Amino acid sequence: MKRTASQRVLVVDDEADIRELLDLTLTRMGLVVTTAGSVAEALAALDGAGPFDLALTDMRLPDGEGLAVVEAITRRNLDLPVAVITAHGSTENAVAAMKAGAFDYLQKPVSLAHLRALVGGVLRVERPARTEGGARLYGESPAMLEIRALIERVARTQAPVYIRGESGTGKEQAARLIHASGPRAAGPFVPVNCGAIPDSLMESEFFGTRRGAFTGADRDREGFFQQASGGTLFLDEVADLPLSMQVKLLRALQEKKVRRLGATSEEATDVRILCATHKDLAAQVSGGAFRQDLYYRLNVISLTMPPLRELREDLPRFVDMLLERYGVSGPRPRLTPAALQLLLGYNYPGNFRELENIIERAVALATGPEIGPDALQLLPVEDDVPSPPALAGGESLQDYLDRVEREVLLKALDTTRYNRTQAAKRLGISFRSLRYRLERLGIK
Repeated sequence: MKRTASQRVLVVDDEADIRELLDLTLTRMGLVVTTAGSVAEALAALDGAGPFDLALTDMRLPDGEGLAVVEAITRRNLDLPVAVITAHGSTENAVAAMKAGAFDYLQKPVSLAHLRALVGGVLRVERPARTEGGARLYGESPAMLEIRALIERVARTQAPVYIRGESGTGKEQAARLIHASGPRAAGPFVPVNCGAIPDSLMESEFFGTRRGAFTGADRDREGFFQQASGGTLFLDEVADLPLSMQVKLLRALQEKKVRRLGATSEEATDVRILCATHKDLAAQVSGGAFRQDLYYRLNVISLTMPPLRELREDLPRFVDMLLERYGVSGPRPRLTPAALQLLLGYNYPGNFRELENIIERAVALATGPEIGPDALQLLPVEDDVPSPPALAGGESLQDYLDRVEREVLLKALDTTRYNRTQAAKRLGISFRSLRYRLERLGIK
């Protein structure tokens, strides 16, 4: 789609307060906004006020469903991406809209950080670095709602953030969302894989070089700190930094100055530091592999990304989203009940990254419109891990997930004699998350 200097967005919602909030937020992003309060007004805007570069529509409108707006855009063959706004828990409506042509959805109450990230993923607002890589974290489970709420708070600060979590849990996506939601969003986001840089090149890669610093250095070269000036420097796998580099990094953070290799003077830096690792950084400190003073400098605010096995209720949406993404040629592929059963019961040691690989491979290997268990090629499950119960006849996917979750919660409560704190620890979730799940399922 061709982008213009004044990109236009159509906002469709019957609540005047929400229209005003979205209008104000999008206008501040440099966009031109047209609002509509009904399906009829939206269709009139499409016919008369267009063309638009993006459309956002509520699913429930006074004269019909937002799905009618999505379908109208599809029928008109408009080169117009559309996202829908749904009430909390109305995932089925969102999935129906995505099948009709919508590319994503927002849940009410609308998170402005999520809104900005979603819009920035489609339109080039401010600088491309703002939405580089798609600064989004999907999921509506309690754990993901907590993470997004925390990100929204820490994004407003300039404090260093330490993001921990297993491989494949979306640590870099979290870092990008912190950057895109904060005051440095217009600046660059520079990700660095600390484990991929040879020790001999560490200093020059981080701090830059002066011409003539060594053989072959025929020009001045910026390091990561200079490249990230005015923005965010993300140190991924920070635990892999050698001790010698940790000393230099600590000084750069303390003094807010760096010295290029071969230079005689220091230069000021202006970066926000975010870091992540799949290792236990506190254990690395105890073992002497990571400096304690650097650990405290980086770990001002900590954020833990939940593994996919704790986001079971989000699995259907993740799977549906990935099937939509990878099934780009021909009809959208479908999972057989047996294949879906396997995906719902799998433990995902590689987390979301592994799920992406599983779905992409399955779509490629499928010989027809349906994907069977063989195409999934899941890793063997340990013998002591019980198989999930089977889908009952006529049982919906959400009912099945609720039933499995209820059984797991009741077993944990029974084992701990209904000590909720101990049950939460046993399940590896927060007490708040346990309480939310019990209330949702009506367990007293």
